[in-house]
Amino acid sequence: MRVLGIESSCDETGIAIMDSEQGLVAHTVYSQIELHAEYGGVVPELASRDHIRKTLPLIRSTLDEAKMKADELDGVAYTAGPGLIGALLVGASLGRSLAWGWGVPAVAVHHMEGHLLAPMLEDNKPEFPFVALLVSGGHTLLVQVKGVGQYKVLGESLDDAVGEAFDKTAKLLGLPYPGGPELAKLAERGNPERFTFPRPMVNRPGLDFSFSGLKTFALNTVHSVDGSDQDKADIARAFEDAVVDTLFIKCRRALEQVRLDTLIVAGGVGANQRLRKKLSTLDANVFYPRPEYCTDNGAMIAYAGMLRLQAGEFVSKEIKVKPRWSLEEVAAT
Repeated sequence: MRVLGIESSCDETGIAIMDSEQGLVAHTVYSQIELHAEYGGVVPELASRDHIRKTLPLIRSTLDEAKMKADELDGVAYTAGPGLIGALLVGASLGRSLAWGWGVPAVAVHHMEGHLLAPMLEDNKPEFPFVALLVSGGHTLLVQVKGVGQYKVLGESLDDAVGEAFDKTAKLLGLPYPGGPELAKLAERGNPERFTFPRPMVNRPGLDFSFSGLKTFALNTVHSVDGSDQDKADIARAFEDAVVDTLFIKCRRALEQVRLDTLIVAGGVGANQRLRKKLSTLDANVFYPRPEYCTDNGAMIAYAGMLRLQAGEFVSKEIKVKPRWSLEEVAAT
């Protein structure tokens, strides 16, 4: 089976072709970073318009890269949520229309299921069951995974997602957008002993997260110093250490709670090297997708869609998206 995957939930246009026998045949990602950098964050209307301009040309170029024609495809998978409604509608409308025109089934994919299954794109794949830590600009989730579509959310952020907290703290430090990678880079020069930031919600039971208070603590610390380059580096290091420690503690607690020894980490923040180093000390098997599959991409949507199409799932001709969509609402295959 050959499946075209379309990812358009936010500010990346990702296109990929997955073959059930050959694996990933071709994939392309176009980032809108330069478009949104001027505004310091994603502007939904601009994101939607750019998806309109880029999606179809990227589909053509990805088919060319794969040396394939449209009539060789067996299905189309597109991100139906969660995400920005305008951006989702672009990918869903085009994906569903192409599938109808080509006479193949289409399937709607949950964006976070795509991230959750991204480690399966690697040669060294995790086996079910496992715990998933999903950390991105819009989501922070701990999920118990028994199989495809068998998801139980163990904990989630009550306010800012961890990636959002990274970006907002980076902005406080005057770093360019997107701020998360820039903050991590600056933290390399920071003194880990100078500031101690709180580890939010680790001293209470449960697996939920909260990062808004940590962001406020960073703001107050910024206002308490002169603002030198070293001050900023030290604050970046303290912030990153606090986030990494918090995620580590919650992951360890989740594994103990459900009595599992396998953890997968996915989403943009999953590429953070300090987080990966810390999680390597867990008494568990930890799996990651390669960095290019941590951020939004079409490969993870094509893979998740292929599994669902193989299980006989498909959508009607009606085009529907879900800007808010719980992982627990996703059907099991």
